[in-house]
Amino acid sequence: MNWKLYSKSIELILKNQSVTGAYVASPSFPTYQYCWLRDGSFIAHAMDTAGEFASAEAFFRWVGRTIQKFSYKVEEIRQRLETGQPIGKDDVLHTRFTLDGEEVYVDSTWGNFQIDGYGSWLWALSEHVRLSGDNGLLKELSEPILTSLRYLELVWKLPNYDCWEEHPEYLHPYSLATVFAGFDSIASLVKTGQMDATPVVVEQLAQKVKEFILEFGVYEDRLVKHIQPAGPNASPEPVLDSGVDSSLLGLTIPYNVFSPHDPIIQNTIQTIEADLHRPDGGVYRYLADVYYGGGEWHLLTAWLGWYYARIGKKEQAQALLEWIESKEETGGFLSEQVSDHILAPIHYEPWLKKWGPIASPLLWSHAMYIILINSIQEDKTR
Repeated sequence: MNWKLYSKSIELILKNQSVTGAYVASPSFPTYQYCWLRDGSFIAHAMDTAGEFASAEAFFRWVGRTIQKFSYKVEEIRQRLETGQPIGKDDVLHTRFTLDGEEVYVDSTWGNFQIDGYGSWLWALSEHVRLSGDNGLLKELSEPILTSLRYLELVWKLPNYDCWEEHPEYLHPYSLATVFAGFDSIASLVKTGQMDATPVVVEQLAQKVKEFILEFGVYEDRLVKHIQPAGPNASPEPVLDSGVDSSLLGLTIPYNVFSPHDPIIQNTIQTIEADLHRPDGGVYRYLADVYYGGGEWHLLTAWLGWYYARIGKKEQAQALLEWIESKEETGGFLSEQVSDHILAPIHYEPWLKKWGPIASPLLWSHAMYIILINSIQEDKTR
């Protein structure tokens, strides 16, 4: 373990957390100088695993204030759905915000409709309560929790952007897994008496989402990357030509749609290992990735290591941890991706010209590194 890099990762996250509680995705990459609920939820969870509960709590309070600022949209969406009116790109709750909790309009082409962050923050909040013992935060955030549940209840079957901000024409098993985890986490808190029952039937909704994933997100006992949404005369169906995506790890860890030992997960992991884990290297997003040429991602490498640590594959988890540590940059930074062995070299320069050098540091990379170390350490104490 590189405890110096571990400490540096915590320091970087604390340094780049706004006084509002928001975590900037990357302080030095202009396109990422916002807070995503997705990134932020994993960063908050990393801080919880490191015992930095005040940092995570500040983030959750920021999420609560931000969601309530735009909560009026949920009723408007309900009315649009009931009357058959279209839902525009800004009618939805956004996926990223300024550090002050405002919507972002600097790029009119950016896809705002991305639901995974809303399930993720509910999951991360429930984990914060479990790890910190702070039940009082649930009461304080009861309104934004309910707003998020109502929103997800309305939109979870609508096509939206995946966790990589791509393919708004589809549904995505990863995003659906976050919705499941959001409903399931709140259902568990209600069951244990830590929260009052909600008007949203969270337990039944969690089951419906899981059944939907099983019926339409699995092909030949393996998860698919995308689901074709229902049409006027057609049921949803798995999209078979997209290959596997490393984000599908989330369906077992941390969102717990399936057990790590479920054959569906084992078959999916085997495909990720074969197609996306470079031998003795890191993990790619998906084979057709062209973003900065499609490099190996620190956060996905840590995610696969997190899975290995959970199932007791200590050597594999340690090997991935060591690869991440070997790619530490000057200043103790972990970048978004590593370009030593890119999948699509002709696409590297165009992205470099468009947005500049690859984001470094990326706080989500540091967060997953922290989570991996603490997961390995937790495994050692069992």
